[in-house]
Amino acid sequence: MALSATIYKFTIALSDLNRHYYDSVALTVAQHPSENAERMMARVLAFCLHAQEFLEFTKGLSTPETPDIWAKSLDGNTTLWVEVGEPSADKLKKATRIADEVWVYTFNSKSEVWWQQEQAKINPLALKVRRLVWAEVETFAGMLSRKMDLSMTISGDSAFIATDKGECEVHWQDLKDA
Repeated sequence: MALSATIYKFTIALSDLNRHYYDSVALTVAQHPSENAERMMARVLAFCLHAQEFLEFTKGLSTPETPDIWAKSLDGNTTLWVEVGEPSADKLKKATRIADEVWVYTFNSKSEVWWQQEQAKINPLALKVRRLVWAEVETFAGMLSRKMDLSMTISGDSAFIATDKGECEVHWQDLKDA
């Protein structure tokens, strides 16, 4: 018998001071059976960093040919492609041909090794790569509950997150800027 996804509901008071974007975001997120809490919370953070009209989660791990998050225009063109994890350079090359803008958020303990191995292949591509601080993503994931209200303030190179279980801040480093 196949395992089913676990569903989480988030209500996020979002203040993105970098983009002057302020919104209340309601997300229903399916956690794939093979996905850990840290990866799912990195997806939620990436979603908030790009919050905009028409932004949505894809089927993610169950459809490897699509990104984790994307935005499509009314005419069906992919305007934004967001990968979370350590995608192959070939997948990213394909993404840059399909989407107007491509982002990668790497976040775990192996992200430095991935970047060293893939950097030469990724550098020529028109995309942006950010590394989230792993210990801070773990702290954020430690606050996870099935129904979660949180506020997120994005400023500079970090997101301050407050929940009923506590507060944390997740920083990132830009590894590649288009």
